[in-house]
Amino acid sequence: MEANNNDGAVEGTLAYNSEYNCLELNGYELRSDDNIEINILKSWIPGRIAVDHGGWYLVTQDHVGIRLHSGLTARNSEQAAPESFAMQPAPTPPPLILLVDDDLSLLQALPRTISLRMPDARVDACKTAYEALQKLRERRYDAVVSDIKMPDMDGLTLLSHIREVQPMTPTLLITGHGDHEMAIRALRGGAYDYILKPIERDSFIAALLRAIQAHQLHRQVEDQQQALEQHARSLERVVQQCTQELIEADTVKDKIVSLVSQDLRAPLHRLRDMTHLLQRELQHSEVGQAVNRSFEDIEQSITSIEALTQELLATSQLEARTFLLQPQGCNLVDLCQNVLQEYTTSTTTQLSSELHKNIMPIELDTAQIRQVLMTLLRLANVQTTSDNAATSISLERVDHEAIIVLRDLDLHTDRKIELHVARNIVEQHHGRMEIQDVAQNRSAVFITLPLSNNIEEDEETSPCTYATWTLQQV
Repeated sequence: MEANNNDGAVEGTLAYNSEYNCLELNGYELRSDDNIEINILKSWIPGRIAVDHGGWYLVTQDHVGIRLHSGLTARNSEQAAPESFAMQPAPTPPPLILLVDDDLSLLQALPRTISLRMPDARVDACKTAYEALQKLRERRYDAVVSDIKMPDMDGLTLLSHIREVQPMTPTLLITGHGDHEMAIRALRGGAYDYILKPIERDSFIAALLRAIQAHQLHRQVEDQQQALEQHARSLERVVQQCTQELIEADTVKDKIVSLVSQDLRAPLHRLRDMTHLLQRELQHSEVGQAVNRSFEDIEQSITSIEALTQELLATSQLEARTFLLQPQGCNLVDLCQNVLQEYTTSTTTQLSSELHKNIMPIELDTAQIRQVLMTLLRLANVQTTSDNAATSISLERVDHEAIIVLRDLDLHTDRKIELHVARNIVEQHHGRMEIQDVAQNRSAVFITLPLSNNIEEDEETSPCTYATWTLQQV
């Protein structure tokens, strides 16, 4: 019987031609190295035909040998086997088979038969069903071959126990010749196949190979299913992680937008007020003085907006992890001195200093640390304090860390975005910045930075003060 499939190949049934001692498919003689596919458990298995003294085999691409016999559904195949093709009837890895029979002659003959056709196969033999159950609890078998009629426990009872211990392991039951009722009971009980006595060698090996092949295919499906499930779980974790990162990024974006809008609102309102004041003052006699004062205030507000814009850019770079430092060696004492002098030059504050040690070598991005110190001084607004309180800045060393301490600051902690950027810049230097509230609405800021690894060790390990500066309104 022939049938055309969707690929145009003609399906048919393998038939043994006794006259020419050959195997035929749809009337055509099959030869060694022909490519065909056989249908097992509704799946098409491709391979190449190999012939030995025992008959015809289909050797699959994974080098599993399947015995070919009359009655198998097959079709021609265009899929070639690998060039390094070699006939290996035994499955890989080697199958493990369990034989159960109270007939000692069969327990000796069947393993020899299996070893001739499947030299890599391993065989365990048991004389009783109880012994077989013990082995089944200890090892996983690719096939079980058992006689039906045995003392103490027959093969059908053993079959029911096998389906409990190893439900996927195929079981072949040996029945007496002509005992068809027993064979039907075996198949209904879940047996993969039955073998009639006296046992015909080729039929026995063919049935055993089919059972092993079916079991290995089932195990491959299980392994692939587990791999797919594991991959699915891995993808699920990746999706959850990406989703969480997107949520966090969106939260950060909303937070930044909120902070920027709050910080920009004050200087914009100031600009509007200065414009209104300028318009009113132009109506009086002292026009020149009023214009100068208004434009000074406008310029300060514009400067604040520019500083906030720069802080926004730095924040965006920090959150996007594109913020890059350019560290270089410098003297931290000189850096602090220069920043404070620059600040006093542009404000109405007076600077006094007391230097104990002139050099503290360190590696850092001088422009970024300068920005941090200027931001803190600007937020403290030293020149506008009403109680003429002095702000002190000290540079200290404790072990391998430099500590810059700004005390008695009237710090505007509501300017969160600028403090956020300053803290992140310090952390990019592997340091930390802490703000502590003290009495009378005053704050202290501690900036800790790691010193260079090649700094010379002092004789004393106790904390040491390098310099102290004082800022006070004139």
